Amino acid sequence: MPTLKIVMAQVNPLVGDIQGNTELVIDTVRQAESEHSADVVIFPELTLTGYPPEDLLLRESLELRINRALDAICGANLQAAVVLGYPRTMAGRLFNVAGVIDGGDITAEYAKQHLPNYKVFDEKRYFVSGDSPCLVRLKGIKAAITICEDIWQHEPMHQARQAGAQIMLNLNASPFHIGKISERRELLHDRAREGQMPIFYVNQVGAQDELIFDGASMVVDAEGEVRVQAPSYKEQLLPVSLDVVAGKCTVLDGKITPEPERLASVYQALVLCVRDYVNKNGFKGVVLGLSGGIDSALTLAIAVDALGKDRVEAVMMPFRYTSDLSKNDAADEAMRLGVRYQSISIEPMFEAFMGALEDEFAGTLRDTTEENLQARCRGVVLMAISNKKGYLVLTTGNKSEMAVGYSTLYGDMAGGFDVLKDVPKVLVFELSRYRNTIEEVIPVSVIERPPSAELAPDQKDEDSLPPYEDLDRILELYVERDCSATAIIEEGFDPDVVHRVLRLVDVNEYKRRQAPVGPRITERGFGRDRRYPITNGWKIGD
Repeated sequence: MPTLKIVMAQVNPLVGDIQGNTELVIDTVRQAESEHSADVVIFPELTLTGYPPEDLLLRESLELRINRALDAICGANLQAAVVLGYPRTMAGRLFNVAGVIDGGDITAEYAKQHLPNYKVFDEKRYFVSGDSPCLVRLKGIKAAITICEDIWQHEPMHQARQAGAQIMLNLNASPFHIGKISERRELLHDRAREGQMPIFYVNQVGAQDELIFDGASMVVDAEGEVRVQAPSYKEQLLPVSLDVVAGKCTVLDGKITPEPERLASVYQALVLCVRDYVNKNGFKGVVLGLSGGIDSALTLAIAVDALGKDRVEAVMMPFRYTSDLSKNDAADEAMRLGVRYQSISIEPMFEAFMGALEDEFAGTLRDTTEENLQARCRGVVLMAISNKKGYLVLTTGNKSEMAVGYSTLYGDMAGGFDVLKDVPKVLVFELSRYRNTIEEVIPVSVIERPPSAELAPDQKDEDSLPPYEDLDRILELYVERDCSATAIIEEGFDPDVVHRVLRLVDVNEYKRRQAPVGPRITERGFGRDRRYPITNGWKIGD
């Protein structure tokens, strides 16, 4: 008979809502006790504050609120032992802690030893590193406790094995990027074999601003084989039974939810991020400009899948250069998805601006100023609807455009959330085709015709940019891999094209600083993940 029933609580806390997160913990433990007869319930890293709390950790009342939360959990008359994460001030220093609450008392606390300070992580800004392992007895089983980054290092597992641990509990707030679940699985396989013990890896789910937490909590046995795995992108209680024979803990097989394939995984991540950003920030719904192009079409589909058609409004804003095909495709998309749709011409607004600027523009030739003015008219329309209805404006710029500045400040960049901010253009096409395999909501003509901003007659994106297949690969090497121009040229690209693209990336940093936040799906997204100075004298080259 199994001797220990552990329930992994893959929950979606709200950053900063310590009281609400405390109630979530208590309700979840009671549910785990009632439905799964839980002996132990494990929560993710920093559950009480949500992750990442950033400078909320500097608030003077943090310690008071955390102590109040812990008192509430201790006083909730919970039968199961609870392992959860929270910030803890000890001797005037702040630690990232995993605590064990059992029988109404805090019976153990572990301070995270390895604080990540790379990519999107900034934990050394706030926390002090712990310096010792923590073992607790759970119904006679010796369990080591670690937190997130600790499992990526060898030392904590070595400590646990030396101390005689039989299992390891690892609390996580691990953000998603493409391929991340496979990376975790390989890591846990290696670490479990090093320690010769099962690892319980519980991960947060949900989204916080640009970060997406995909869940996929899992348990591996002492040989590193996955025995139980939770679904991605949804809250879940994952029960796991342990049997002990001659001191060896055996994980009894449970449900293993398959990992979504690549496009499904990215699509679901974007849907989750839109849903959480809109709902957690209290917006009634969203509004976006529907141009008849592929970026806005994919954004509309994601928004409907995230929020439902009744909370989404699409607006076509035609001008003299807008083709009938674009108008028809936009109306078709809106009809297929069942959203509120209207067409508002920007022609009168544009003419009003041009009239007001007539003296200022006298003697000058028509250039991109007039093109940008069209985009800014559209931005004004969408922001007015946002203000009046309490809707969030979704912008539709993709990563390729954001990288090279193929966008207009206060125009198509005007809004609150850019769904495709970290999605390269080639992936936009792939995701659109993927969404159509579920239900054809994006007209084939939108996917097949050459992309165009339609800000000038017969305009095509590739009149100004290299083919997107080449552009995206150059951007991947430069933005995500930090390769030099020389190294990129050695990959076989034309030197003039490489230098031009890299120059565009560098000089448009000022635009990206003013761009809306958007979901991070790659290993190096724009925003908190890539921090370059706007003003700098670095020369493109080696």
